[in-house]
Amino acid sequence: MNELAPLTTAGHLPALVAACGERGALRFLEFFASNIRNPNTRRAYAQAVVAFLAWCEEAGVASLAAVQPLHVAAWIEMQTREHSAPTAKQRLAALRHLFDWLVVGQVVPANAAASVRGPAHRVKRGKTPVLAPAEARALLDSLDAATPAGLRDRALIGLMVYSFARIGAALAMRVEDVYVQNRRLWVRLHEKGSKRHEMPCHRNLEEYLHAYLDGAGLRGDPKGPLFRTIGRGTGKLTRTAMPQANAYAMVQRRAAAAGLATRIGNHSFRATGITAYLKNGGTLEKAAAMANHASTRTTQLYDRRPDEVTLDEVERVLI
Repeated sequence: MNELAPLTTAGHLPALVAACGERGALRFLEFFASNIRNPNTRRAYAQAVVAFLAWCEEAGVASLAAVQPLHVAAWIEMQTREHSAPTAKQRLAALRHLFDWLVVGQVVPANAAASVRGPAHRVKRGKTPVLAPAEARALLDSLDAATPAGLRDRALIGLMVYSFARIGAALAMRVEDVYVQNRRLWVRLHEKGSKRHEMPCHRNLEEYLHAYLDGAGLRGDPKGPLFRTIGRGTGKLTRTAMPQANAYAMVQRRAAAAGLATRIGNHSFRATGITAYLKNGGTLEKAAAMANHASTRTTQLYDRRPDEVTLDEVERVLI
């Protein structure tokens, strides 16, 4: 697994793990390989754990069993000063879960991170940059539908805007996940936690997907990835699924070419679609269902309608 690459340096485990012996090292690796299923979580936890163990080694800690709550608290305090509160809390969660796993496996006597509190963090408004409907329309219209890359990028961006899809769910789709039901085109999204989420397509998205499937000749490969990389020097689609980093680079490149000043990312399209839906009379409950959110509180973070009220009030300062 590529997500486990941060766990080793030149093929060797961190010194504190190696000091636990073969059984402890195996239990340590099993935490990442078998206990964590989401690859993004696995990667983030691995990076946090490796950074913490390197810090402990420099501090003179001899083994995992010698790690104390004071060590964890000092490192989390450093993370809080250098990074955002959510990042520090995520890294503390990585340590808590790891030490829980090691305690159950009888590698360490106690969870050194259990009593450590992370920084306070309350979110009432999301930070994801969003586009105005006119900006989103301009971006979609700027894509060249005469090339496989243009058809792919328009379909991917349209999918995130009109179905509120997460980028991970979109890139995990296969060709067969675009299907007809009740004479309408539907998409099947594989969301976090292996949850399957099905959505009917907006008429614009239906047009984009049909054009992409036909123009790129994908209909004969139902088991293949829907969104694919472009072959170097050929301009044609390969059979390799598009990585998330490539999608982000594509969005940055397309936004710059369309003259958008807002610095957006993959998640911006999800927030843009939800905000546009709510502005046009949609309900928060239906938006949560469409976005596959377990709670409307999560959906509210994507609702950027209050931004317009704030801007209107700022303009009242007539000086």
